[in-house]
Amino acid sequence: MEHNPKSYRKRTLGGRDLAPETLMMSYGYDPLMSEGAIKPPIFQSSTFVFRTAEDGKQFFRQMAGGMADPGLIYSRFNNPDLQIAEDRLALWDDAEASLVFSSGMAAISTALLTFLSPGDGMIYSAPIYGGTESFIRVTLPRFGVHFEAFDAGIDSAGMRGAARKLTRQIGKNGKIRVILLETPANPTNGLVDIRAAADLAEKIAETQGEKPLLLIDNTFLGPLWQKPLRLGADIALYSLTKYVGGHSDLIAGAASGRAELIRRMRPMRNNLGGMGAAETSWLILRSLETLKLRMEASAANARKVAEYLKAHPKIARVHYLGFATGRVEKKLVASQCQSAGSTFAFDVVGGEAEAFRFLDALQIIKLAVSLGGTETLICHPASTTHSGLGVERCNRIGVTEALVRISVGVENPADLIADLGQALAGI
Repeated sequence: MEHNPKSYRKRTLGGRDLAPETLMMSYGYDPLMSEGAIKPPIFQSSTFVFRTAEDGKQFFRQMAGGMADPGLIYSRFNNPDLQIAEDRLALWDDAEASLVFSSGMAAISTALLTFLSPGDGMIYSAPIYGGTESFIRVTLPRFGVHFEAFDAGIDSAGMRGAARKLTRQIGKNGKIRVILLETPANPTNGLVDIRAAADLAEKIAETQGEKPLLLIDNTFLGPLWQKPLRLGADIALYSLTKYVGGHSDLIAGAASGRAELIRRMRPMRNNLGGMGAAETSWLILRSLETLKLRMEASAANARKVAEYLKAHPKIARVHYLGFATGRVEKKLVASQCQSAGSTFAFDVVGGEAEAFRFLDALQIIKLAVSLGGTETLICHPASTTHSGLGVERCNRIGVTEALVRISVGVENPADLIADLGQALAGI
């Protein structure tokens, strides 16, 4: 697809910057190139015709160099729907460029494989998504990568300690290349100070001569409620399956950041084949148009649900960002998060038996993994999403048998509260 920035990549009107929710309706797409269709069609094509042999030669040269718009070649490299989705996602993230992947894990694994080499080290926060933890602990050591984890929390001492320990482990010849944070953490909503992590990266650069890249898994708050790149992060990572996709009908992931870093990731994505498909990219375009509406509605609902659970005698604790306590924690939430979001966890009084009785009694809320959909979803992380970590590690990071995670959707909040109430009455 040929792009003319003057026509359909226009981001201002009369000197005024247009808002992302406005640009989601048109940015990156010219209807006149598709018979006047108001929405981009699904370009269900594996390959694209070159106008000349010289075009083909130049497109492949540009693609090999990681260029964003080499001209259409083959849908493993680029596709009109994929490119438009990437353009629009970058707007939400205040990023120079974005890449869309076939899943969140494809985005995370491609990023780590791009920036880590044998002998390198990385530190990461825990808890973190179970698939990410498995990739770090099981797969990366096979490639000679070292790692250290630290517990999420508002105190950055654990993060600094992990960096010191890893430095001793890798020795003089190794370097810390990556700091990976998931904040808020899945499923406990534990926070990590992104600015403090960026400062740590600068301090590490003073001793090893090269700054580690700061990668943030921003899935829990999405591009609306947290802006990691503004806080000093180099790359924001997502499972687009969640809030951005938002309808529980697609699997996708993304990475957003500086154009130079995205350019380095692009050839790795090409080689691994983890690009977003045309139909999936088209669904993402559909969802981006209502992202703000959906996330605002679900966040408002979540506040009401969290307040109800906090006051319930059969709930021991609610891990909701809006209930931050202490001056330092409140300050971090205020400076780092634009909202408490709509996914949080809570502890029932008792253990697994009580949690299971409660979950099995729900009638409106859906018992399923994932989050960020229009419907409210609920699950038991210790026995599902984080079961691979083992009981001891789960307990250490706060994923206990009493903990339940809920992702509040856009239903009537009074109906959700009624469902929670009748289910809690049975434990």
